Amino acid sequence: MNHIAYIKLIEELSLNAWPSHKVELYDGWLIRFSYNYTHRTNSVEQIGASLLPAEEKIAYCEQIYKNYHTPSIFKISPLLEPSFDHLLASHGYGIQHTTEVMAMDFSQFQAAPSSVQYEYYEPDSGLTAFFTAPGDVTVQLQDRITDEWISSLFSLNGTTNPAHLQVVPSMFKAIPKETIVASIRIHGRMVASGLGILDRSHVGLYAIYVDACFRRQNFARAICTTILQEAQKKGMTHAYLQVVQGNNPAKHLYRTLGFRDLYTYWFRVK
Repeated sequence: MNHIAYIKLIEELSLNAWPSHKVELYDGWLIRFSYNYTHRTNSVEQIGASLLPAEEKIAYCEQIYKNYHTPSIFKISPLLEPSFDHLLASHGYGIQHTTEVMAMDFSQFQAAPSSVQYEYYEPDSGLTAFFTAPGDVTVQLQDRITDEWISSLFSLNGTTNPAHLQVVPSMFKAIPKETIVASIRIHGRMVASGLGILDRSHVGLYAIYVDACFRRQNFARAICTTILQEAQKKGMTHAYLQVVQGNNPAKHLYRTLGFRDLYTYWFRVK
C-alpha cells in the first residue's frame, strides 16, 4: 500500500474510532458537531469528491456552525490539495491543534512482557482482566466502555462542561468497533486510562491520560503496552495513534514502543 493510500486508511479508521454527536454529509464533506468537545469531532472533514465551488461550501459550513454557536473548523490533512488550506488562510482561518499521526507494524513493537492474573475469554463478557506490567503496575482491561470508566475519564481530563457531560458518553458508546478499555486504579480511583479500538488489523490508541499526581511512574507506558499486547493477541498487526505537536514526553514514549511518524494534520479555525 502506498503512502497516500495508507494515510487514507488511517483517516477512515480514525473516523470510525471517534464518532461525533451529529454528522451532516454535504457534497463529499462531513460536517461534524459535538458541542466543541474536540476539534476532531467538531470540524469539517473531506472524504469524497466535491462538485460545488469551494467558496460556496465554506460559506455553507460557516452558517451551520454559526447556528450551533461554535467556531467554524476545517481539518487539513495531506489528502487535501494545498490550495484549499491557502484559501482558508485567505479567509482569516488560523492554524490550531497541529497533530502528528504515528503508526507501527507489530514486528517493531518494543515491550517488556506482562503477566496476566485473570483474563476475560470472549468479547462483551463484561469481565475484567488484571495484568501486571513492569514495575509491578497493575493494569485492568475490560471489553466494554462503562459509565463508570467514562465518568472517571472526565475527572482525569478535566471535563466539566455540562453539554459535554451529557453528550460525550453517547459518543463513546456509539463506537462501532471492538474496544479494549484500560485503567490503573489506586485505592479504587482511576489514575490512568487508555482505550484501544480495533479495526481492519489495526488498533488505535486513544484516551491516554494520567493523573498529574501519578506521572513519571511509567503508568502511560504500562497502559499502552498492555493494550497493544492484548490487541496483538486478538490478531491485530498494526497500531496507530495521534499526538499533539509539541508533546515531547508522549512522543518519546511512543517512539520507544516502536511507533514512527506517518503524517501531520492541523485545523483551520475562523
